[in-house]
Amino acid sequence: MSAPNLHADRDLDLSNSGRGVWLVKVPKYISNRWEKAPGNIEVGKLKISKATGQKAQVSLSLSESVLCLKEPGEQNIPKDHRLDVSMVTKQTLGVFSHYCPTNNPDAIVPESEKLCLEGKIVQKLECRPYADNCYMKLKLESIRKASVPTRQLKQLDKVVTNFKPVSDHKHNIEYEEKKKAEGKKARDDKEVVLEMIFAAFEKHQYYNIKDLVTKTRQPVVYLKEILKEVCNYNLKNPHKNMWELKPEYRHYKEPEQPSNSSETTS
Repeated sequence: MSAPNLHADRDLDLSNSGRGVWLVKVPKYISNRWEKAPGNIEVGKLKISKATGQKAQVSLSLSESVLCLKEPGEQNIPKDHRLDVSMVTKQTLGVFSHYCPTNNPDAIVPESEKLCLEGKIVQKLECRPYADNCYMKLKLESIRKASVPTRQLKQLDKVVTNFKPVSDHKHNIEYEEKKKAEGKKARDDKEVVLEMIFAAFEKHQYYNIKDLVTKTRQPVVYLKEILKEVCNYNLKNPHKNMWELKPEYRHYKEPEQPSNSSETTS
């Protein structure tokens, strides 16, 4: 069963595919102001001037309405900027728009979503401020904010219980108590432990100490004392660090050999 297709196919409106558009990069302080601006005000004016035999000069002047959209204590931003123009030659870039209509129950014909190609990017422009006093103050303030550490030391004039360090955390205490409880396991009689060891080795030939502790529920030191009497500890591969019974204690069933009876005829 295939997963459902969450993206429906839609037609792309290419009526503006032949239109050339600009891709403009603006400083962050301009984009922040433009995001605050309502949709019914002028945000700036673009001026293009070209002298004979020279490249066109493009400049941007922000409107007073945008310049006034600042928070209390926020620095003023520059009003005038120049735009450095570069051509797009080895790339194909486009601008697309996605229109999502609002549901209007009174509409005779309901609107549908639209995907449009608004144009092909033919020029890139980078908006740069002039190095005047306003910009220098803005830059100085941004450097000052960047130099402020995110964490600061604060001297307390009274005891604050909420920030008192604890000697140990709850989960650490529970872990230590559990560890101590497991370390105080009662030692069973030696004969009882031997029976559990032999019963375990009837199922498998090799065991590590961790599995034997789990099966016998005995302290590690006590268990190793008994294992040294009846088991060998392998120091080489392929069963390195594993215990196995000494040959005199092994009682493994030998695999049945098939009977090879041969008949002779005279």
